[in-house]
Amino acid sequence: MTVWRTDRGRAGRWLLAACVAAAVLAALAGCAHRAADPGASEPVAGSGGETDVRRRARIRLELAANYMQMGQTAVALDEVRQALATDPGYADAYHLRGLVYMSMGDLALAEDSLKRAQAMKPADPDIMHNYGWLQCQRQQYEQANQLFERALATPTYAARSKTLMSQGLCYQRAGRAADAEQTLLRAYEIDAGNPVVGYHLASIMLARAEAKRAQFYIRRVNNGEFANAQSLWLGIKVERALGDSVAMRQLGDQLHKRFPDAKETSAFDRGAFHE
Repeated sequence: MTVWRTDRGRAGRWLLAACVAAAVLAALAGCAHRAADPGASEPVAGSGGETDVRRRARIRLELAANYMQMGQTAVALDEVRQALATDPGYADAYHLRGLVYMSMGDLALAEDSLKRAQAMKPADPDIMHNYGWLQCQRQQYEQANQLFERALATPTYAARSKTLMSQGLCYQRAGRAADAEQTLLRAYEIDAGNPVVGYHLASIMLARAEAKRAQFYIRRVNNGEFANAQSLWLGIKVERALGDSVAMRQLGDQLHKRFPDAKETSAFDRGAFHE
């Protein structure tokens, strides 16, 4: 999961994918344990606030979530199928099925599942977030932005930095660099340690010839645990723009040592700074 792609025509995967998947899977688990989910289509029963049918479906869904995180999408889909066979009105199962299909690149099936989930839980900001990210992948940027804004407008929504990050990347894909920067800066204020946000801010600023500002963000990424070939390569370009040959050499040494076979390392060796 340590792959970045920053240009608008490719998927911005790396930690973004982890956030879209893992954070939402955690949200699903949290929803499953709430006694009275306002968006649930089935009335709860018993002192625990959960019917036996829902409990059995939830266990299946938790298994599906774990399999998805391990990359075993076929097994995850089978577990979701069994959860829905047990409890056809389980919105979280449709939500997770949409995420699995999205991770497989089947955007049509992903949209069908997320539409169903949203119809069952129209006020759920996690579903809005993921449906928005799906629309961004489909280049339906206005629809994506509307869904992100609806999620952000939810007073109790705790994952605002995640949605601001995704909204910022979507703006960047749409060619709206100024909006992307402002949105990513809002995400950075909430979660300054997010390397995806820092990387993309640096990328936008370097493209606008603001290398000094870009240096602040990319150095924080490369000094952290999530530095990878893409971030080091961007760091080299930033230091080159600032004329710091020592910093360039140090970052180049890291590229060779840690990512000898990466295309960024090859580009560095060729001096292909504008590819």
